[in-house]
Amino acid sequence: MIRIGTASWTDPTLLASGRFYPVQARTPQARLQHYAKHFPLVEINTSYYGIGQPMQSHRWAQCTPADFRFHAKAFRLFTGHQTPVATLGTELVNDLGLRDPQATLFYKDLPGEWRDELWRRFLLWLEPMRLHDRLDAVHFQFPPWIRPHPRVHAHLEDIVHRMAPFTVAVEWRNRQWLTGAQCRKTLDWQRELGVVHTVVDAPQGFDNTVPAVWESTHPDMALVRLHGRNGQTWNHKGSASSGRFMYEYSEAELAELAAHIQRLAQTIARTHVVLNTNYEDQGVRNAQGLQQALSRAN
Repeated sequence: MIRIGTASWTDPTLLASGRFYPVQARTPQARLQHYAKHFPLVEINTSYYGIGQPMQSHRWAQCTPADFRFHAKAFRLFTGHQTPVATLGTELVNDLGLRDPQATLFYKDLPGEWRDELWRRFLLWLEPMRLHDRLDAVHFQFPPWIRPHPRVHAHLEDIVHRMAPFTVAVEWRNRQWLTGAQCRKTLDWQRELGVVHTVVDAPQGFDNTVPAVWESTHPDMALVRLHGRNGQTWNHKGSASSGRFMYEYSEAELAELAAHIQRLAQTIARTHVVLNTNYEDQGVRNAQGLQQALSRAN
């Protein structure tokens, strides 16, 4: 089974383009219902920026068809990203005496009891989607400064322990993980942990991009994330993150990707493909183009 979808269904530039949603779809739920008529999968990326409430994920699960699936992106604090204090909630801010809401901190800066509490809240937010059988994976995207190191191994092993029984997908943004002799070590370690290796299509020639390694490490699922191939915008810092992934795949590129995806899908029960080219409606158009390329290949 191959499922194709996009990373987010409510990117501000997608909404502003006015080219995918009908005018009457004015709420996130209405847009999700429209989206689910076109695609069987979506990645939730709001959870990267902050932990939501269980009622929110409950509504999403209720308004989607039984065969629709979500991927949820892990909260950035858990993957070693610097995190604004304001996203952590007033209780934690007051308890730690953090007075500057513009300040940032890292996972290592938190006391153990607050780490446990944030994990509890995150898992509580995921639970309605699990109960409705809508959640297929939780995606942990690590930043470029996370390199192969025993501390990182211990941290990911802790993540897998905390996330049971959810399926964990891992995406690296430092090329050391998937080049040279380290590549085989990384894949073998991920197989031991039972996490999903993320096959990445992205611009090459940067330290913060990895090569596409078309292998699976989970016994049941393979994941492909397509970021586009726009090297000019890859490291651009702007107000909208989707501007970094501004890219329209050509018909030839989609045919090439479809061939790789089909070969991968022959080795595994489920193959999920997420288009992260979310600038305006490029994500949905790229996803539709990939669907057509796969149909032609069949």
